[in-house]
Amino acid sequence: MANPTAAMLVIGDEILSGRTRDANMNFLAQELTKHGVDLKEARVVSDDAAAIEKAVKELSAAHDHVFTSGGIGPTHDDITADCIARAFDTHIDVRADARALLEEHYQRTGLELNAARLRMARIPDGATLIENPVSTAPGFTIGNVHVMAGVPAVFEAMVASVLPKITGGAPLLSQSLRVDRGEGDIAAILSQLAEDFPDLSIGCYPFQRDGIFGANVVVRGSDGARVDAAVTRLSKDLQQ
Repeated sequence: MANPTAAMLVIGDEILSGRTRDANMNFLAQELTKHGVDLKEARVVSDDAAAIEKAVKELSAAHDHVFTSGGIGPTHDDITADCIARAFDTHIDVRADARALLEEHYQRTGLELNAARLRMARIPDGATLIENPVSTAPGFTIGNVHVMAGVPAVFEAMVASVLPKITGGAPLLSQSLRVDRGEGDIAAILSQLAEDFPDLSIGCYPFQRDGIFGANVVVRGSDGARVDAAVTRLSKDLQQ
């Protein structure tokens, strides 16, 4: 049985401008791989309402799970929650349970829960909250879309809250073999290996170090015995 599929939607002008380097995609990919969920697609969109809504609808229809990152903070350009609500054609407003979390947090820290901060308690109808043990302001899940913050520490904590509630499949296993030969020299060998092991993913990643051309060949699959067999076969073929 095939593993569940997922997509990631990274939201924010700061990513597309190069001002901020995204770290969340790499983290999510690693965690989903361990959980047996296959990350099949990732998109980055600007802080544009129409673009966010379109991407959410398309990704939600195409995959079992969608993870969004960014745009749920207190400022005017944090529009993700509103866009998600429109994508699901549902109402959004400050919700009592989310507000209670923020009230307790800001009372404890001695800061004011002003109108801007209260924006983080706006949750679409029908959504469930995603716990945020780092800074309290929750994310939320609606349908198959998990809406999370862009700050890496908060995003990672929210992923840890969500994943135990998702049914995964077989974790993806991988082995890597360094080959000190150019891609052109091993292309035929890899093509035959891929043909003989169609259930595995075989990637070739070239490098150049100290004047030496080579490649790291990575074999991935959910069956450890098959991965072992493919790597063993590759090692033998390269020695011939």
